[in-house]
Amino acid sequence: MPIYDFARRALFLLDPEAAHGASVAGLKTGLVPPCSMRADPRLAVRLAGLDFPNPIGLAAGYDKNAEVPQAILRLGFGFTEVGTLTPRAQAGNPKPRMFRLVADRGVINRLGFNNEGHDAAFARLSALKAGGGLHSSGLLGVNIGANKDAEDRIADYVSGIHRFYDLAHYFTVNISSPNTPGLRDLQARESLSALLKAVLAAREEHHERSGRLVPVFLKIAPDLTEEGMDDIAEEVLAHALDGLIISNTTLSREGLKDKGQAQEAGGLSGAPLFRRSTAVLARMRKRLGPHMPIIGVGGVSSAETALDKIRAGADLVQLYSGMVYHGPTIAADIRRGLSMALDRLQAPSLASLRDSDVEKWAAETL
Repeated sequence: MPIYDFARRALFLLDPEAAHGASVAGLKTGLVPPCSMRADPRLAVRLAGLDFPNPIGLAAGYDKNAEVPQAILRLGFGFTEVGTLTPRAQAGNPKPRMFRLVADRGVINRLGFNNEGHDAAFARLSALKAGGGLHSSGLLGVNIGANKDAEDRIADYVSGIHRFYDLAHYFTVNISSPNTPGLRDLQARESLSALLKAVLAAREEHHERSGRLVPVFLKIAPDLTEEGMDDIAEEVLAHALDGLIISNTTLSREGLKDKGQAQEAGGLSGAPLFRRSTAVLARMRKRLGPHMPIIGVGGVSSAETALDKIRAGADLVQLYSGMVYHGPTIAADIRRGLSMALDRLQAPSLASLRDSDVEKWAAETL
């Protein structure tokens, strides 16, 4: 039995949240060997003024407290996203709050932005920067959110911009988690306009001070109506946002085999999210046009699913639940598969394949 299969089986004997903690601990100790694969220049992507060595990123939610960003990048990811980080530490929702749907290759979570807060993450990232290891092998995104009991949620997002501006390659404004009551209300047009205005004003303060422009992406839900997608697209374009991340977890339980776990509250990720999130991605690409950067998330677990996202309009992809089921070699495996696909298709780059299936995916029923 390959060592990673054995490790996965051992982790699956643990509660999902305990297994997650054990995997982070394994990365801290260096037990997981780094990826030794040579970079394929055809997989490099320049986006929002940033140079991504490859298009595979680890989504927020895994490294919530910025404990192992360098170890993650050494697994072969082109970028990683820490958080979601809130100004003050918070425990999140009561346990148990993570559930594996093994038959569906999915995960349900209702964690609720559990994290140690800005100060703890800032200290870790500052130490990495001081040691010269913060940006040495890939790009770092900082995913920012609001405390559950915040009196002014927009102020919490602005606080994240101020706190991490000198440490982040990009920011993700997360308003789409279903596990903080009322958070998704920030996707409504008037609220979204106020949020984007405040966040981008904070970004501009630092841009003027430092001369360095850090991109800001918005992470949206897959459970939007057509009207909701229209509103978001118009606000994103009106505020000249740097890009979208599509999508967060879904509240849908359509088509699940595991009827027991499906009853658990929370956001569903993994393979069951793939079709819905990819359809929303394609619909938003049509609304936003060819120049808006989009990162596709939801059900990416192979080179084939990553390529489907790119054909549907994504410039980059992220994964998280895929690593639960496929282990720490997943980024290297996808990169290898993408290089083989480019060889087979005689394509000069991934960018040359983007949008080739937008119409097909946009026509999918939600």
